[in-house]
Amino acid sequence: MVSKSSNNMLVAVAPALFVVLWATGFVVAKLSAGHVAPVWFLGLRFPIACIFMFCVALYQRAAWPDLTHAFHASVAGAFMHGGYLAPIYWAVAHGLPAGVSALIVGLQPLITAFLAAWILGERIQARHWFGLLVGLIGIALVISPKLHFQGVEGITPLTVGLALFGALCISFGTVYQKRFATGIALATGGTWQYVGGSLVVLISAYFVEDFFFDNSHQAWLALGWAVIVLSIIAITLMMILIREGAVSKVSSLIFLVPAVAALMTYILFGETLNLIQILGMAVCAAAVLIVNRTSLRF
Repeated sequence: MVSKSSNNMLVAVAPALFVVLWATGFVVAKLSAGHVAPVWFLGLRFPIACIFMFCVALYQRAAWPDLTHAFHASVAGAFMHGGYLAPIYWAVAHGLPAGVSALIVGLQPLITAFLAAWILGERIQARHWFGLLVGLIGIALVISPKLHFQGVEGITPLTVGLALFGALCISFGTVYQKRFATGIALATGGTWQYVGGSLVVLISAYFVEDFFFDNSHQAWLALGWAVIVLSIIAITLMMILIREGAVSKVSSLIFLVPAVAALMTYILFGETLNLIQILGMAVCAAAVLIVNRTSLRF
């Protein structure tokens, strides 16, 4: 049995660990690009993670949710996994820099605040509107130097729009999870979440992709890391944080991810940001801090 002090220590360490692990998701998207069809990559990743979580649930003899809660967990997973990552991976595979995609997803706390007001009845304050305005200015600074309107490769309205859609999906899924699917054992809840996520990406891959996988070291390394580190360890940490704290506290962790992801992609792939884009990243981080700093008053 895990002691109370050990559980408290895990909760204390989990935020920093979560930020680092979550940031590697954008590295994986970049690493797998060109070696695996992006949505099909997730079509491989999610069912493997689902089987693993199912085995963990059996080993732990965890209680399975009733059909209603299983449905809610699947819906949450459809948004938090499938709806979130499929458009992000597609956009990165078509030239959206991984650091820029991380920055756009970093606006999740701003979106979550407004969705939480709608679904959870949380109050929208002036700082939320101000944070949203500042965040949009930051995004404009980041994408404007290289934004173009020809084709789909690079920083285009389509790739940027898909990244924003992914941010909307994970925000909605997070709030939905808090509202309808709390109190479920982590392993069984995670199993049903990956059922929902798997359905989204497998159906999407069937209609839009060719199931390309080149068997390269990069493809297998990306898949292994995505399943073990991201789909199992990081998501379990996320569920622990959702269970132990408010949705706003979980989402506030995301503001650190863009900077960490940008540093990783710079070291590994040479992705760079100019001074205007770096300023935009700082503005976006400030926007998230404004939204999540409860002591701020207007």
